[in-house]
Amino acid sequence: MEKETIIKAEHLFKKYGSDETEILALNDVNFEICKGEFTAVTGESGSGKTTLLNIVGSLDRLTSGHIIVNGTDIAKKNDNELSAYRRRNIGFIFQSYNLIPVLSVEENIVLPLNLDNTEPDKQFLDELLEVTGLSSRRKSYPHELSGGQQQRVAFARALIHKPPIILADEPTGNLDSKNSREIITILKSSIKKYNQTLLLITHDGSIAAQADRIFKMSDGCLTEG
Repeated sequence: MEKETIIKAEHLFKKYGSDETEILALNDVNFEICKGEFTAVTGESGSGKTTLLNIVGSLDRLTSGHIIVNGTDIAKKNDNELSAYRRRNIGFIFQSYNLIPVLSVEENIVLPLNLDNTEPDKQFLDELLEVTGLSSRRKSYPHELSGGQQQRVAFARALIHKPPIILADEPTGNLDSKNSREIITILKSSIKKYNQTLLLITHDGSIAAQADRIFKMSDGCLTEG
């Protein structure tokens, strides 16, 4: 059975600055990602990886091109529409955990739902806490957690609204090898269980090797393999 395309990028260009200071962060980038795929993007620092992820997640706008997600060209959406798109379609996981210090583990996890005026699925919340090994820490605060535990909170927060797409920017960059392996194992299990699509940026070759497909960024250009 033919796989369904969930993300399609057509001739993506992203420029920063102008004239002598112009930087071409994305240079005619084209790709397709199918639903349920784990895709890794590798490349040197400054190659355009994070810019690409931010474009897919609508955290940044294209200079030109089309980024089509579930059949809709998000490049044509206004700021309010993009905000709703992010809340309902994208789960973000960053290298820095971006947890709110004054909120508990549970409160940090359900924050995206609160921002969208949506009640959490209590059963799913409990399931996420169990999967991430945080059930006993649901009332704890970020400063009471290890780095690995904080990243698990960020992971659960990215999943709580059941997004079809997870975007992860060096999610294991601040973790030791043991915690890195555990986070990737949880991610792979999650996308399989919930039929999600994962686009992950990494410098770690052993993590990239676990992906269904690997892309490489170099000077704003994207190649597969």
